[in-house]
Amino acid sequence: MELLGSTLTATYTRPKTSHFLPAISTMASSYRGAQLPLTLNPVSSQWRRSSSSYFRAGSAAIPSFQGGGGGMDATLDLARSKTMYMYPSNRTLLGTRYTPDDWHKSNQSNYRESESSRNSAERLRKDTLRLMQDREQLTRRTQEYTSKNIGERLNDIVFWRSELNHEIDNMVTEIAALAEVKRRLERALAETESPLQVSQECLYHREKRMSIDLVHDGVEKNLIKEVEVIKSCQERMRRHLDRAIAQLAANRAAQHELERDLSDKVAAQRIDDRCHHLRNTSDAISYYRGVDRRDPSLSLPESWSKFTDDNILQSQSERAASHKLRDEIEVLLATTSNEMWAQFNSSNTLQEIFQTEMLIDSLKRALRDKENPLKVAQTRLEERTRRPNVELCRDNPHHRLVGEVREIEDTIHKLQNRLMEAEAALHILVMAKVTLEHDLSVKANSLFLDQEKCMGMRKSFPSTPRLVGYT
Repeated sequence: MELLGSTLTATYTRPKTSHFLPAISTMASSYRGAQLPLTLNPVSSQWRRSSSSYFRAGSAAIPSFQGGGGGMDATLDLARSKTMYMYPSNRTLLGTRYTPDDWHKSNQSNYRESESSRNSAERLRKDTLRLMQDREQLTRRTQEYTSKNIGERLNDIVFWRSELNHEIDNMVTEIAALAEVKRRLERALAETESPLQVSQECLYHREKRMSIDLVHDGVEKNLIKEVEVIKSCQERMRRHLDRAIAQLAANRAAQHELERDLSDKVAAQRIDDRCHHLRNTSDAISYYRGVDRRDPSLSLPESWSKFTDDNILQSQSERAASHKLRDEIEVLLATTSNEMWAQFNSSNTLQEIFQTEMLIDSLKRALRDKENPLKVAQTRLEERTRRPNVELCRDNPHHRLVGEVREIEDTIHKLQNRLMEAEAALHILVMAKVTLEHDLSVKANSLFLDQEKCMGMRKSFPSTPRLVGYT
């Protein structure tokens, strides 16, 4: 309920806010400057007196409610004056009044500000939507490009992984081959101990010869050379065995590096494959703050591929050295075997006799093998001579059968000649053996006669004192 003497515009002292138009308080700078200061000074007292006079003069124009009575007018003036001075806002309004132009200007200004704000908001909305669309497309393209890069990286990992697997398989095969050659070399080295012991024992026993038979003959020279050859072969075998052991260690080290690199490649492939299949709808995604500022990288693409390439090249180099060493060991085994057998054969006549006998047996077996083919060819010729009349033609099969018979007969003739030569050589060897055995028996008989018979009887020869008659 409004108090008597107050105006409805007194609500301007506390303006209401509006949700559509800006508040009138935005124009406060246009009327607050006209507000009179409420200070206790003579000027303010004069203002108050002037205002009271103004209201008193104004109140005289207000007619009374009951058509007369000065007492009623005085009461109304008193109530108005009290009401006017009761509220400071009412006192301010006495000096703050706007014109219709001000009111229209204020409205136009508010409209323009509202229109400008709406246009700005609309531009902001459109720009924001365009920015969101552009950034959405950029994010999608960037994610697709990143997925493509991860896929290419996976292809690189798969390539190098296949290369590592291939090289590891080759290295495992080479290690097994070198280990087998090493075992053969160890067995061959162990087998040389027996011939060396035999040769040394032969020399030891020959040192027991006495007197004039203790000569440095060809047999002793061959035995000494045989010992030297065997020891030389053993030394070369030991050197190659040490090299094989060192090469096996190098091969296994290269294999270890390849397997470690392959293990890292498998782990990296598993991680990159999981990253490549991540989508915006995946469950295993989360925020990791600051992960883009951390750089735990230990290599670059060039150094990464070079690391694996160097491991493969190192493995290939070790494999080449291992293969070369295997070839050298194979040649060494064949060479040492031939050298020891050659020296053994030169020192042992019985071995040569044995080989000749084996050759004779082979020739006889070859002659027996040619008998049946010769019988077949001759039987065919004999049967074909029974063809009647004009069918008895000297055709190609006839010529071929004749040639086959002659060829087999020639082969048999050559084999028989070689058999005769081999038998003659065997006869010479046997005669040499018989001669040696006879000479050995003669010398043994001579030793027996000299040592057992003659020296035994000569022990009973009388001494000099007995010959001169003293005893």
